[in-house]
Amino acid sequence: MRISVTGASGFIGSALCPVLRNAGHEVFASDPRSGSTRGAQAVVHLAAIAHRSASVDELRRVNVDLTRQVGQAAAADGANLVFLSSVKVHGEASHAPLTEGSAIAPADAYAESKARAEDALRAIPGLRLTVLRPPLVYGPGVKANFLALMNAIARGMPLPLASIQNRRSLVSVANLVDAIRVSLSSEGTFLIADGEAQSTPQLCRRIGDALQRPARLFPFPVRLLPRKLAASLEVDDSSIRRKLGWRAPLPVEEALRATARWYHGR
Repeated sequence: MRISVTGASGFIGSALCPVLRNAGHEVFASDPRSGSTRGAQAVVHLAAIAHRSASVDELRRVNVDLTRQVGQAAAADGANLVFLSSVKVHGEASHAPLTEGSAIAPADAYAESKARAEDALRAIPGLRLTVLRPPLVYGPGVKANFLALMNAIARGMPLPLASIQNRRSLVSVANLVDAIRVSLSSEGTFLIADGEAQSTPQLCRRIGDALQRPARLFPFPVRLLPRKLAASLEVDDSSIRRKLGWRAPLPVEEALRATARWYHGR
């Protein structure tokens, strides 16, 4: 299959392209501003702005308008489009596991732009579309909050997280890439995750084990911690497992070990 990938040089794209090539596909990077899919049979749209300093106008221009442009080009060429959205379209917290039918309730401008992009794509006549909504993605090359947490644990910093009793889903970049691979010829909207959700203290201890530097956690009143830090955000990924037969191929411990090897080798 001939596959166009936008954002091919990014965190997820740089992991995706080799996997697709190894599977026998012809893969090429595409600039979403070009308005062309260059005759691709499938398009994976990863390019987006995620940083918090981006203005609402920037987010609209890149995450919504350019996404619509990519979708229109894919529809014109008869290509399947896999769009990487975010679980954040459902909000920042949930008391029950989220499903694809859960309310759309974006809590910030980035999540709002992803929700609007989904709507824009679904409005394109004839577009064959798969939308993936991952939770936090980690793995070799990770940045932002996950890297900050790894830094804190690797340096032996005491963390006030021992009393948190939440449930949070994550997905490794390797598992996300595999989900994209199996979605190339499908249609639908799917939440994905590594598998069973884990608490923040469990995650910290697993990261510590992978880094061979035990996490130093101490009790602290949860009500005094930032709500986003202590809240639950659990994903029910049964739909993609049932409809596409997908299972996360990489266990969490192995994915964390791979991330730790990258971390130590930077």
